[in-house]
Amino acid sequence: MAKKYTSKINKIRTFALSLVFVGFIIMYIGIFFREHVWVMTIFMLLGLLSIIGSTVVYFWIGMLSTRAVQVVCPSCGKVTKMLGRVDMCMYCREPLTLDKELEGKEFDEKYNRKSRKRES
Repeated sequence: MAKKYTSKINKIRTFALSLVFVGFIIMYIGIFFREHVWVMTIFMLLGLLSIIGSTVVYFWIGMLSTRAVQVVCPSCGKVTKMLGRVDMCMYCREPLTLDKELEGKEFDEKYNRKSRKRES
């Protein structure tokens, strides 16, 4: 089965959203330890740290998104943001590249790694 690719910005946003839910679940687990105040406090603090981490990740991807290159997707015609040498359209998952050497090649996220640039 082929691997489903998504845009890098959407992957990071999904990770940040999952941190929020994980934080809530950790805090909810802490409620079961009401008799043990220290254990409950530890779970509450771990959940809070997860939510704060999510806020940091959202801020970071927001700042990164403002510097991303905006391109018009040739497939759907919508403006999308691109990070790195290759990325996917946020809307239709069309592979995108600004590198002339990679045009026509099969999409691979490894093209964004620095070690891969030296090889080609």
